[in-house]
Amino acid sequence: MSSTRGRRPTIDDVAREAGVSRGTVSRVLNGGHWVSEPAREQVERAIRATGYRVNPHARSLATSRTGSVGFLLNESYERFFADPNFLLILRSCADALAAQGMTLIMIMADSKDERRRASDYITGGHVDGVLVVSSHRDSSEFLATILEAQLPVVAAGIPLGFEDRVAYVGADDEGGARTMMEHLARSGRTRIAHIAGPQDTSGGTGRLQAYREARGDAFDEAWVGYGDYSRASGAAAMATLLDRGLDMDAVFCANDAMAAGALDVLHERGVDVPGRIAIAGFDDATLASRTTPALTTVRQPFDRVGEEMVRLLLDEIAGRSAAQVTLRTELVVRDSA
Repeated sequence: MSSTRGRRPTIDDVAREAGVSRGTVSRVLNGGHWVSEPAREQVERAIRATGYRVNPHARSLATSRTGSVGFLLNESYERFFADPNFLLILRSCADALAAQGMTLIMIMADSKDERRRASDYITGGHVDGVLVVSSHRDSSEFLATILEAQLPVVAAGIPLGFEDRVAYVGADDEGGARTMMEHLARSGRTRIAHIAGPQDTSGGTGRLQAYREARGDAFDEAWVGYGDYSRASGAAAMATLLDRGLDMDAVFCANDAMAAGALDVLHERGVDVPGRIAIAGFDDATLASRTTPALTTVRQPFDRVGEEMVRLLLDEIAGRSAAQVTLRTELVVRDSA
């Protein structure tokens, strides 16, 4: 083994140890393109033998890249910590980036001041791209600023108003909602109400649209309540629907947290679930299996969402065209419907 005692091993030390050119070592370190398998194995053995470590600062200067990606969440701190779905996507993205030797930087941007600071940071050359989670319609100016800076960006869910300009990964909201409505109909439920999510998000609008289409001529706005995806808002919407005197036999909720809130109100008022009113959710969040009764819901593949977001973002960083991915959902039948 070449002697590197007393100093940090260099790429030249690795090349001498492997018996290859400096350029071959560089290509291996940058992904192994145009390198034969035997040469790659020689270089990897030499890296282990010499103890060589990539200098991230030098690589950043050479490539004009930071090795970091922003995880931008347009939600309140309370919602982030209360909704395990965000944590699932965050963990999936962090793991996928770590496998590529990259760092995930979480950025909260709920208020206008936070969005301004986040915008300054993101466009200031501190990250190579941005993963946007929970993109509300009122954050469109913020998203436009990122695009104007020509920074690669991928959204979780369809970014309303930017459908043709931003890459995104999302579950099939309308398809999943249609599947749930079909399940309720097969179960003999004919008087179905809906607790819709925020109408400034693609999930909220897509699931409501599927409910509207499934009801057809029987659709009545009075049978729709609205929430913000929180458990408390689901409870408030359920109470409103009951107070309207509707003769419901099922309620399809746009997410599991609101479905849990609806169950809270029905229990308080002594309504049998699912005997009198069936309750269905969307997401298959952790709490879906812990409510009483356990929630029938639609499973979103949140781990896949994070992995695909990172894949698309790395493609954009590498100069490839933006893409859009829609993932299939799955009906999960439990005791509530």
